[in-house]
Amino acid sequence: MADMQEWTFLTNHAHVLLCVVRDPQARLRDIAEQVGITERAAQRIMADLVEAGYLEREREGRRNRYRLHAELSLRHPMDRDTAIGELMAMLISPRNGPDQAL
Repeated sequence: MADMQEWTFLTNHAHVLLCVVRDPQARLRDIAEQVGITERAAQRIMADLVEAGYLEREREGRRNRYRLHAELSLRHPMDRDTAIGELMAMLISPRNGPDQAL
């Protein structure tokens, strides 16, 4: 049986996006620490997400604030009928209680 630490269901891009959705003013250093990647990797991922249009960056003083374009579709052909906002909402919603089926 594979060790659960060897892989995860979500990519680093998804984890970075989740951090930003939870805290639109999060610092790259904090995002990198939460995701378990370098600050440079977090910076590249943020640039990818901004370039693809999923995030909009706005400067507020010395910090950036990010806004999710929730209406955009996921990138993989199998998932193009799902908006990124739907996925984020599912991942940040309160967990199902023990009595609720999946």
